[in-house]
Amino acid sequence: MSAAISLDALDLAALLCSRVCHDLISPTGAIVNGLEVLEEEDSDEETKTFALDLIKRSAKTASARLQFCRLAFGAAGAATAKVDLGDAQAMAQGLLEDDKTKLVWKLPRELLPKNRAKLLLNLLIIANQAIPRGGTLTVEAVGEGEKMGFRIAASGPNARVPHGVQTLLQGSSENGSVDAHAIQPFYAGLLARACGLEVSLKAEGDVIVIATG
Repeated sequence: MSAAISLDALDLAALLCSRVCHDLISPTGAIVNGLEVLEEEDSDEETKTFALDLIKRSAKTASARLQFCRLAFGAAGAATAKVDLGDAQAMAQGLLEDDKTKLVWKLPRELLPKNRAKLLLNLLIIANQAIPRGGTLTVEAVGEGEKMGFRIAASGPNARVPHGVQTLLQGSSENGSVDAHAIQPFYAGLLARACGLEVSLKAEGDVIVIATG
């Protein structure tokens, strides 16, 4: 049995801030470690080269995560603002694509209401969690124009529906509470309902599909 989650605005803001901080701890910590290595007088050239490479990679990761979170969780302008899907694509690629994961983007480049673009990015986070060993995320449009919805197919080794996410998308949890780890799919559900959409999450053979309708 699941119970509806009751969360006031202050707690929602605090949990989302905790989520963003969690995403940034790893790359910023790596930057600090790299700088400490460079400050050591007995570091050889090979070690310094490694430290510089670590700093560059970690700074790039931190920047990509900040840009993504700014749109996925942030205000992104006025309530009636629109987001260029080309910009959303660039942010998603910067966060999600790596040696193991490929993003196949089949959406038209047009302006979309802010909350729908935010919903898309949040659903991509969930889809990425469905392929823990990497794979392919394919994004397609459902409908068109300002009422556009989305279908995301996640395929890869051991693809699976993330535990508890379906109920969180619907605004519930096993005990009626939510923590910083689970706030993101809960927030995605809030965005979907604000857009007048419902989100389904299911396995279709070896592929995990997230769709709005």
